[in-house]
Parts: sequence; C-alpha cells; structure tokens
Amino acid sequence: MRLTICAVGRLRKGPEASLIDDYLTRADRTGRALGLGPVSVTEVEDKKGGGMAGEAGLLDRALPDRAVVIALDERGRVMTSPEFADLLARHRDDGAQDVAFVIGGADGIDPGLRARADHKLSFGKMVWPHMLARVMLAEQIYRATTILAGSPYHRE
Repeated sequence: MRLTICAVGRLRKGPEASLIDDYLTRADRTGRALGLGPVSVTEVEDKKGGGMAGEAGLLDRALPDRAVVIALDERGRVMTSPEFADLLARHRDDGAQDVAFVIGGADGIDPGLRARADHKLSFGKMVWPHMLARVMLAEQIYRATTILAGSPYHRE
C-alpha cells in the first residue's frame, strides 16, 4: 500500500527536511516486506492566494485516486502509536492501494476537504508548525512499520 504525504508549502533544505528524509527512508526499508510503501511527499503551493479553498483544490488534485484520506487536524482523534499502526494495517489488509495524509496550510484544512477525509488525526491540542507536523508524521509512519514488523515497542 502506497503512502503519500500531501502538504501545503515547500520544504527547504534544513534539519526538518533531513529528519523527514531519514524517517521515510527507514519506513520504506522496514515497510517494504510488510506491504507498506513506498512513502512519497507531494507539496502544493497556492500561488494565487485562494486561501483554504484554493489549497483544498490543489490538495484534492494531489490525492491518489481512491486513496484513503487521513487529514491532520487539531480536532482529530489522538491515537497511540500502536493504534496508528493498526489503522494502517487495517487499510492495507482491506485492500487499500493508497493512503494519503493531508497537511493543510497556515489556516488549516478547508472544511469541505476535512469533512471528506476518512479519518482525522491529531498530534494533540497544541498547534504545531507544519514542518514539524511533517517530521512527526514521518516518524510515526516509520514507528508504525517497526511495530507491525514485530520490533519491541518501549510502551508495551
């Protein structure tokens, strides 16, 4: 099952980009044997200034056809890492070809796109910079692959 991170904004070279590359490379290596991956990142940028609606249109076009959509949203469900791993495994086992994670712009995700998402995921009640949210998502994808691979999980 392919995983795609669809995000508003361009990530410049720097520590966040290095962390994301590292975690996604690890996730690809671990996930390959599990039927998870590859993981790719698609970035969109609303150069016309259309706000959330403009970003939603760009994000919508970036989503793979028939993908399971998981929106990162502060109003979403807070999950443990094993619950997140189970969510990915369930979709894989149900035959999903693609899962797409959506990270909106500075104002969040357009309500219409958010409502259309199959799942809403929150990293807590705090607001995180979008680049850190990408890092945290990449790390959790990697962690999910290690949990599903049977590696010891320090919380169990």
